[in-house]
Amino acid sequence: MDFVSLVVPPREASVGPSWWFAIQGDRVLVKQGSAGTAILLLMDFGQLRLPVLRRHYLGLLGGQNCFTVEVPEGVAPPSGMRFEGLRQIHALMGEMFFALAGRALQIIDWDRANQFCGRCGAKTRSHATERAKECPHCGLLLFPRLAPAIIVLIQRGHEILLARGRRFESPIYSTIAGFVEPGETLEEAVLREVKEETGITVKDIRYFGSQPWPFPHSLMVGFTASYASGEIALSDGENVDAHWFIADDLPQLPGKLSIARKLIDSFVEKEVKTAKRASD
Repeated sequence: MDFVSLVVPPREASVGPSWWFAIQGDRVLVKQGSAGTAILLLMDFGQLRLPVLRRHYLGLLGGQNCFTVEVPEGVAPPSGMRFEGLRQIHALMGEMFFALAGRALQIIDWDRANQFCGRCGAKTRSHATERAKECPHCGLLLFPRLAPAIIVLIQRGHEILLARGRRFESPIYSTIAGFVEPGETLEEAVLREVKEETGITVKDIRYFGSQPWPFPHSLMVGFTASYASGEIALSDGENVDAHWFIADDLPQLPGKLSIARKLIDSFVEKEVKTAKRASD
């Protein structure tokens, strides 16, 4: 299904069932059915009889309206439903619904955190036509925060460099990633992050794709790069281990919805094709 992002709902937004992304803290309300974990499809959120602190329109998914609402902390979910963290439902729902749940959480968090102007202290109000809070006193516009980050797959011949981050509870190995610094290009961020985290230098940096990542409010910009020089040296504390791996001997990897996994899967697919051509 295609998603169209909108700030102002169309006139017919109140007609027919809509997708409701209900947020409590940093969790989303889901129901458990025979088909697995699902976002709520309701005529109106009011039918659940849950209190609502704030509400936003998200847009259209396959022609159906999408809304997000915030439910106060401590309110129990209806029978057959539960509030679940995004990381827990990451592998339990489709990529589009996961992305929209992440969008909903970020919009609610942005609204909650910008009730007052950071420049003059006046109470803000929602902008009529843009996704922004505006200060009626000094005119400051506060848009949802977005932190660009790079993520890069480094290849050396038939090997790729994967690292195990300190924050991973399980022994997952992934690609190198990090936030972009002010005044830095994406390519410069790739060079710096790789050098800081692994001690090596790279070349031939090429764009791969991007993915919104709501942990907490990132836009992951994916790249591939080739090894240039240096030896692996972990010095910045981000990773506890890093190694070169071949396609048929990979460690435990990130979930399939992540751009990190898409980068790795793309490498594996190319290696399989190369091996097949060599054997034909």
